[in-house]
Amino acid sequence: MHRVRAWTRAAAGPLTAWSRTRTRSLSTGTRLDLSGIYPPIATPFTAREEVDYRKLEENLQKYAEIPFRGLVVQGSNGEYPYLSDQERVEVVKAVRRSLPKEKLLMAGSGCESTRATIQLTERMAAAGADAALVVTPCFYKGKMDSRALIQHFTVVADSSPVPVVLYSVPANTGLELPLDAVTQLAQHPNIRGVKDSGGDITRIGLIVHKTQAQDFQVLAGSAGFLMAAYCVGAVGGVCALANVLGQELCELERLCVSGRWEEARDLQQRLIEPNAAVTRKLGVPALKQAMEWFGFHGGACRSPLQPLTDAETQQLRRDFSSNGWL
Repeated sequence: MHRVRAWTRAAAGPLTAWSRTRTRSLSTGTRLDLSGIYPPIATPFTAREEVDYRKLEENLQKYAEIPFRGLVVQGSNGEYPYLSDQERVEVVKAVRRSLPKEKLLMAGSGCESTRATIQLTERMAAAGADAALVVTPCFYKGKMDSRALIQHFTVVADSSPVPVVLYSVPANTGLELPLDAVTQLAQHPNIRGVKDSGGDITRIGLIVHKTQAQDFQVLAGSAGFLMAAYCVGAVGGVCALANVLGQELCELERLCVSGRWEEARDLQQRLIEPNAAVTRKLGVPALKQAMEWFGFHGGACRSPLQPLTDAETQQLRRDFSSNGWL
């Protein structure tokens, strides 16, 4: 059972009566276990750039055959900045209808303002999300220091009907959630973990070390450093490459958890280049192209994201084929 932890909100002001009640109610709930592999699923579009729910459902049926812990919906690889709030909610509803109850649905609900994030988080919970993945607001990144971010995530977590997972993705936001903010927020009873996509293993190890007294879990945000993250105490990963090589990522998880490190190392090394290709090097268009090669519906991105050039497509194929995946 989840125990209540003492927690102060010096940066955000005193707890309201409502949030104190929420804290007590959370203490009686079942612990949220985040361990495992999650693909941050892509959003298929029609030729007119409408969400293609038929192709989404076909992808979900194929993912149901892979031992994922759950799915992340409306993360960065779902092109969430290009979807309206209503579209984001409707995609979550569609996934929840298809996803077995024992699979966790983590929904991206982060917006630039605290107010909008609270509203969308509530809508995601009503749509069936088990947890909210909340990205750092970043438009005014120069003002998003620890004080501002602690206040933002605290108020969101106070209001959220479902547990909150912090999301730090500096490659996209230009902003890393500061370590001191993570460790303070980890004490909040409705903040249960962090997805860290920065790739700094020292930082991930420090987060695990400094939050070990809390019920707080760390997820690696990329397949390229998944094994290293497990070595320093992460419990799983939200990995773009899992959209393409889901079985292989789940196998890497199994090897790490069972302590079969030499086999894990060999598999991890073969995943580094394909992972880099569909993330920091070529991005979402490459992920969607690779999905097509592996029997999933990727398709085109929503504008202004552009399809790969011929040269980029050839490079992507080399990154997969040279590691034995194509």
